Amino acid sequence: MNRRQMIRSLAAGSTVMPAIVSELMAAGTDPLSPRAPHFEGKAKRVIFLYMTGGVSHVDTFDPKPELSAAAEKGLTGGKKNAKFLPTGWAWKERGQSGIEMTDLLPEIAGCADKLCLVRSMHGDHNDHFQATMGVHTGSVTQKRPSIGSWVSYGLGTENRNLPSFVVLAPQLPYAGSQVWSSDFLPGAHGGTRVTGGPEPVADLERRAPGKLQNLELGLLARLNQSHLRDRGADPILAARMKAFETAYGMQSEMPGVFDFSKESNATLALYGLERGQNTGFGWQCLVARRLAERGVRFIELIDTGSSGNWDVHGEIDAMKPLARNVDRPIAGLLRDLESRGMLDETLVVFTTEFGRGPWLSGKHGREHHCYAYSAWAAGGGFKRGFVYGKTTETGEKVAENPVHVHDFNATLLHCLGFDHTRLTYRHAGRDFRLTDIHGNIVKELLA
Repeated sequence: MNRRQMIRSLAAGSTVMPAIVSELMAAGTDPLSPRAPHFEGKAKRVIFLYMTGGVSHVDTFDPKPELSAAAEKGLTGGKKNAKFLPTGWAWKERGQSGIEMTDLLPEIAGCADKLCLVRSMHGDHNDHFQATMGVHTGSVTQKRPSIGSWVSYGLGTENRNLPSFVVLAPQLPYAGSQVWSSDFLPGAHGGTRVTGGPEPVADLERRAPGKLQNLELGLLARLNQSHLRDRGADPILAARMKAFETAYGMQSEMPGVFDFSKESNATLALYGLERGQNTGFGWQCLVARRLAERGVRFIELIDTGSSGNWDVHGEIDAMKPLARNVDRPIAGLLRDLESRGMLDETLVVFTTEFGRGPWLSGKHGREHHCYAYSAWAAGGGFKRGFVYGKTTETGEKVAENPVHVHDFNATLLHCLGFDHTRLTYRHAGRDFRLTDIHGNIVKELLA
């Protein structure tokens, strides 16, 4: 680039970024362009509540009175032939639907009539890393794109100033950033991590005045375009250019997402927030609602708070602070979405990588258990106040209507308007999909 061309690029800098975006969209080469699903789905977006560590189903959504009797009789089971461990919480029927839940998550239990509860979930691995990958990518052995990346790939974005896939994670979960990786999908569909605190997204503030930054970015964009043309279809370079464009838009819109000053005291109380608070799961939930309002397609909230995670090997009472951390915010999110008329088009999902065994581990805890656990969905095309599936009397195995992770993900994609067998991407000589070669839509869950 000679001196005259550089000056011309600098002069055009204030308009070149949106101009390049428009050109790419017009040419059909923009991976984030809005795309129609295979058919009209009930849901337009997903809020994915992921409880890392393995939530105990028998202590939350699938109470088992028989555990007390089995423990009193001294019965044993599992690989280690351990004694059965009763739940430490009372349970009762909730709402008009009469769904039985324990008192560990009382606020969520108060939303029972909004939930479609699956008690017959099961996966393929008992290790945190592999099970986490299985829930998010459909594979426990190989790197694959995250479910959020698949949704972004299938739908594109409604707001060019924000990422289509955002992950609210103060700490890294098991499997780290692979949980939100786009892998072989175009890099623009990878998740953008938000951590909370005084700087929720690193380097979001402009480091130079607006005019100067526009000039600099304009020159950079033209140099990148020239560089890309000389090298053909380079997906890594194209993804980096997309990241610059998204970051440019985020500087103008993302600060507004984190600004709660116009939220009422009643709304903050709904999430258990103090005014000015910028951390905690309640903060994550309110940010999720505000991102959903602004057109973000997939928002994942990972519970990695200061109280640790749900891996309660030694003491089930360790779940008490974990439950307090998420209970009110999640219930507040459901109520807030419904009051704003957003729940019908927002698919809220609560899941974990596996459950906990009904037997004693350590002093008073439970082991990993992928053979039976619970998950639920609300809004977005799922039935309300409905229970599907059943486990055995002690909760160790699925007794009726098993739902594999692949089946659950296939059903989630269906609510977004996708045939999971047709949402594919050609890579390494074959077509890949989230559900691999498996998965069946569980039609009984659909409203």
